[in-house]
Amino acid sequence: MIGVSKLLCGTENFGDKLRYVKSASEEKNGVSSGNGPVVVWNCTRTCNLQCIHCYANSDSKKYQGELTTKEAKAFIENLHEFKVPVILFSGGEPLIREDLFELIEYAKKNKIRSTISTNGTLIDKEVATRIKELGVGYVGISLDGIGSNHDEFRRTKGSFDKALTGIRNCREVNQKVGLRFTINRYNYNQLEDIFQLIKEEKINRVCFYHLVYSGRGSEMIKEDISHEESRAAMDLIMEKTIELGDKVEILTVDNHSDTVYLYLEALKKYPHLADNIFKLMKMNGGNRSGIAIANVDYQGNVHPDQFTQQYTFGNIKEKSFKEIWTDATNPIIRGLKDRKTLLKGRCSRCKWISVCNGNFRSRAESVTGDFWASDPACYLTNEEIGVDEKIGLI
Repeated sequence: MIGVSKLLCGTENFGDKLRYVKSASEEKNGVSSGNGPVVVWNCTRTCNLQCIHCYANSDSKKYQGELTTKEAKAFIENLHEFKVPVILFSGGEPLIREDLFELIEYAKKNKIRSTISTNGTLIDKEVATRIKELGVGYVGISLDGIGSNHDEFRRTKGSFDKALTGIRNCREVNQKVGLRFTINRYNYNQLEDIFQLIKEEKINRVCFYHLVYSGRGSEMIKEDISHEESRAAMDLIMEKTIELGDKVEILTVDNHSDTVYLYLEALKKYPHLADNIFKLMKMNGGNRSGIAIANVDYQGNVHPDQFTQQYTFGNIKEKSFKEIWTDATNPIIRGLKDRKTLLKGRCSRCKWISVCNGNFRSRAESVTGDFWASDPACYLTNEEIGVDEKIGLI
């Protein structure tokens, strides 16, 4: 994640304390020295929607092998021992899991901050109140367009209205809530509308995700936006971030070209901010899948991140999460922790490698078949990254 508000406005939010610390870019097993990674747990694969970009290939059916309550609690205990700071309950749709609130309460007892990633359609007033009572740090609700555009993306009529109601119910009980918006060909032209919605609904956090070609999202490679559109989207996001100031926390996710582009634009538009932005982006260190972010699926399999489930490092039913995460015998997890010499093409020669760290490996593999190839979603020019024009994308 890139804290656009942090970089441009100097705001300070919880996640910034994990992303922008001196040891973050050097840490090999967590977010900072002495802490394990942020863990995204797909606590269920079952979902009440059928989103066209779902990385988990979720559906409304019941999937076999889901961690039991007992297994889940043992898993949470191990995360506590590894000093994992945050567990993100995701899915599928996490609110479908019947023991979700019991597990959130257990995470709290184990001093782990809980957040929820949800489609928002199941958050009625009672659920919102319970979430607030449990001390959930943040609820991220996915909105991928306005009205019917969102419904078509989610393949469920009325899902936009239900998600918006979920946001309002959270706000009514003062539960911190925000939007998750995945930019793609279907909704690129609604970015302005999303910012208008943020103002109207007084939403104080929004994460703009770049499309990752994983799960059903692997079928959307041709539906991604162009490099020129990525730059235009970032221009708008930066403009709105400056305009909104400390009223809204704005982040971008899954494309570390953003942080370099932001810095280059700051040199031209906000030169007084450039030195501090550069310092912070060096602290962050770029993509940290397999380092500061981890994924555990509904069956207990451990992956580098939620979009890279084609690689499994072990199962928490057989070994502790810490044992799996710190075991360097697997070539992928070993490579991710120190990947710079493994990267190829433009990525290997990029002068920003220390602040991008090769961007998103799963996206590179989806397009080229090579996990260490250049990320095709990097929208920076050869001139901007300091490579020869003759070097190809691979």
